[in-house]
Amino acid sequence: MRFTTYLQQGRPRLAVVDGDAAIDIAADLRTELEAGRDLMAAGRAAIASNAPRLPLAGLSFAPLVPEPGKTICLGLNYFDHAKEGGREKPDYPWFFYRGKSSLMGHGQPGVLPKVSSRFDYEAELAVVIGRRVPRHVSQADALQYVFGYTCFNDMSVRDYQKRTPQWTIGKNFDATGGFGPVLVTADELAPGATGLRLQSRLNGQVMQDANTNDMIFSVAETIALLSECMTLEPGDALIMGTPAGVGQARTPPVWMKAGDTIEIEIESIGVLSNPIVAEA
Repeated sequence: MRFTTYLQQGRPRLAVVDGDAAIDIAADLRTELEAGRDLMAAGRAAIASNAPRLPLAGLSFAPLVPEPGKTICLGLNYFDHAKEGGREKPDYPWFFYRGKSSLMGHGQPGVLPKVSSRFDYEAELAVVIGRRVPRHVSQADALQYVFGYTCFNDMSVRDYQKRTPQWTIGKNFDATGGFGPVLVTADELAPGATGLRLQSRLNGQVMQDANTNDMIFSVAETIALLSECMTLEPGDALIMGTPAGVGQARTPPVWMKAGDTIEIEIESIGVLSNPIVAEA
């Protein structure tokens, strides 16, 4: 089943996707997951009903989870990306956080900041947690807590990212985290969303082309490792890292600029597209 989050009078609403249309079902994804609502049943009932259909092409999209409790990202989770950055394969994930003001939906502009021209793209798989994950969960049990998967663009302001040993500042500029537009529930994909082609395209040109099989730390292992430290909760998002081909590793470097369009496509999930604009 597929879900999306759109804006209705400026506020996010959760909808189930039925072909090229959406059917409104709830206030927002995180609230519904926290309440333990059976969204699969709600989606099936909506699709079987005569409820109004909203053409997807006419919607304004919000981040798939508008305000995740936690957005935990992985750096260097593809060996070829670690190598192009001059680093060895990590022995433990390079975790960092994103805040909610950095997120935006499909079709919403990614904002090139005034203070930098080194604005980069990163195609990534995003995981949405559906149920509270107990501490110290095993890898064998970890995937049962995943609600579904979507696309993410971890747009990065590279000079700010490199100003400190921690990457947080370069990953949290406003409107730099594209998130969505469609979540595919875990039952429709291979366990851990393995075997999916992942691409980024800048103005139609393929920049990254990889497969989720190439991740160093799988979704199950990532959840298990995080559960050693913290409780993952419904609506939390895990952003699973990017493969080789980012702009900063190219010769010469390729930076996104105002007027560009960046697309992230993941096989069997969909396409996330964002125009790039200069900060006002």
